[in-house]
Amino acid sequence: GEIMYKLENHLADQCVISPSTFPENVPVGGLITVSIYTQKAYNVVQITHQFTIKREVYVHNCILLVNGANNEERLAHCNVMFHQVFNDPIHGHVELHPLLCKIIDTPQFQRLRNIKQLGGAYYVYPGASHNRFEHSIGVAHLAGQFARALKERQPELRIKKKDILCVEVAGLCHDLGHGPFSHLFDGNFIPKACPGRKWKHEKASIAMFNHLMKNKGVKSAMEKYRLDEKDRDFIKEMIFGPLKTKTSEKSNCIKNWPYKGRTKDKSFLYEIVSNKRNVDCLMDSLHLGMKNSFDHCRFIKFARVCKVAEDGEWQICIRDKEVSNIYEMFHTRSRLHRRAYQHKTNKIIELMITEAFVKADKHICRKGSKGKTFTLSETIKDMEAYTKLTDHIFDEILNSSSDDLKEAREILQKVITRKLYPYLGQTKPKQNQDITEVCTYIFVSHDYNFFDGTRKQGDFKIIVSICKIDFGMKHKNPIDNLRFYKKDEPDKAFKISDDQVSDFVLPSIFSEQWIRVYWNKSLSRKELKAAREIFENWRQKIPHPEVTFSY
Repeated sequence: GEIMYKLENHLADQCVISPSTFPENVPVGGLITVSIYTQKAYNVVQITHQFTIKREVYVHNCILLVNGANNEERLAHCNVMFHQVFNDPIHGHVELHPLLCKIIDTPQFQRLRNIKQLGGAYYVYPGASHNRFEHSIGVAHLAGQFARALKERQPELRIKKKDILCVEVAGLCHDLGHGPFSHLFDGNFIPKACPGRKWKHEKASIAMFNHLMKNKGVKSAMEKYRLDEKDRDFIKEMIFGPLKTKTSEKSNCIKNWPYKGRTKDKSFLYEIVSNKRNVDCLMDSLHLGMKNSFDHCRFIKFARVCKVAEDGEWQICIRDKEVSNIYEMFHTRSRLHRRAYQHKTNKIIELMITEAFVKADKHICRKGSKGKTFTLSETIKDMEAYTKLTDHIFDEILNSSSDDLKEAREILQKVITRKLYPYLGQTKPKQNQDITEVCTYIFVSHDYNFFDGTRKQGDFKIIVSICKIDFGMKHKNPIDNLRFYKKDEPDKAFKISDDQVSDFVLPSIFSEQWIRVYWNKSLSRKELKAAREIFENWRQKIPHPEVTFSY
């Protein structure tokens, strides 16, 4: 079985440790004698060392040697691997493969220490201080745990150790491409700074992963653990989806399978990292101080892979009795959106930070490859420059003395001194028209007696935010895309119908949208009260045919 010993220093990869010299319990500061068998000039040599226990180092896969074993038998079991241990707030002591540790110890990954997981929510919830760094480690651990559980439960799936390692690497690297304040950067800033440009952090994660592969330490570790180009494609496909290349297009035409990294019989592996929302819910709930009733351990326990008759793909299925637990995960996600991600104060803070970044765009620069300089929005074109971009640009603008950054600096000063743009109200969007124009028209056409007399009509601007909350698939029920199995038919996948789900957990709708209206200037209490009355009068008069709005 697996044995763990505490040693002072790392041993060579190719060695076998004699177990007879290890006492059961050795306190820190104690002495132990260790016999190490290692290869030297094609012979097995015994080396004896005495160690003082000072810190914890875990040694895995040590094989107990039998007295009288010959050199060949000893060398056949020479596979000692050292896993670094991280203390995770949710999963406890997490052990990561040496390759993952090599990736963690790079500038491309270390930058995630300085990118907030929930963006501007930290200015609303003081506990929301967690970063993409610890989130990614949690995803890597849980993804590996899930893959190993499937391997042990269903050996017929032929899941290899290399498959599990690739899944863990994909989980670790899936958020490499996030910019400052996470989704604020690709969801708010880039669309305003680069109108018409379709760019998401998943695309940057692939580019950053390719940039990471240039690191000599990571490259040699990939070769050491025999991950080739096909495995790297597999990792990138788990992060981004099918890679659009000429080869993949030909493959898709021939085999109707868009992926290059793994064949169709291992299609279920692609679901593990893409279905990472349970990790988001777990960590975010903890740091936001909100209870989470979704049991991820139970989810993994009752998951198994079945072949789906409709498309012939192998898919991760859940025991039918666990449907309530699955709905609970989506309810938790929806609740986090309502109470935190889409919190009215959080949204206006993020809109203000976005406005400041747009004004500072041409004046914040980072040096990239070949010595070329890139502005804030241009860094997405060069990963060397993008690596130097974190939440620190907030303080860079805030503490600057440049006249070019004056407007941006003033906005961020309002954020930290809590002089936020006033919130006027919210309503559901139910009319097929430009809501921004309607709101602005109502205020412009209204009598301006509620102003203090010093303002002009051009001094203000209505800010309209569309808040969208769903179960992850817009207006559709995400459970319709899942498959379940029964206890007496564990290899038969089926869809679960609504009549098999309790009415207490089955929602009547799966998405909703809200219009939130803010004012972009500070108002006195009298002015704010009058402005809110105008909004309320407008809200009560609008008709209500259903419509959908985009962000």
